[in-house]
Amino acid sequence: MIRAEDLAAYGDLPSPAPHTAPELDALLSLLASRKGRVETVAIGHSRDTASRDAAEAFAAAWKARDGKVLTRVDWPESAASWLRPARRLTAEEPDAWVMAAAPLGFAQLARRLRHSTDWDPARTVAFAALKDSRLPALTGPDTLHGLRGATAEGGTWEVRRRWVTSYPPAGRSA
Repeated sequence: MIRAEDLAAYGDLPSPAPHTAPELDALLSLLASRKGRVETVAIGHSRDTASRDAAEAFAAAWKARDGKVLTRVDWPESAASWLRPARRLTAEEPDAWVMAAAPLGFAQLARRLRHSTDWDPARTVAFAALKDSRLPALTGPDTLHGLRGATAEGGTWEVRRRWVTSYPPAGRSA
């Protein structure tokens, strides 16, 4: 669990905003560009409306591309244990994971995923709400190394060790 004093040091984390069409397209492109074919995904999401809607939109778009959603797992922003959702997300061994979540709940879950399962952040893509430079610090060293995601404008971002780097949408410069 992330300690209260650690949370206080990083201030309030934002709530997820509604996803955008360019964001969803960028997520699909990230999965298509991955080495090895991605056919199956597990989708994880917070219980807030924006995250649920983003997860639902992704599931519909993925199925429209003949992809298979193995499971969809949600979690609260605070919990006594994160083991149950972590195990549910990894039980069926998907090709990739897709996350639509608020930063705080995801930070707690990511720590459990990394330490208690075979979850690989490098096989995970996330919506824009998780593009927060405080997230790698909250989760601990290398917990999110390799996590990639999309921005609301259709760009992408990635976590490398402690850093979150953003890239503009294809065809646009920074």
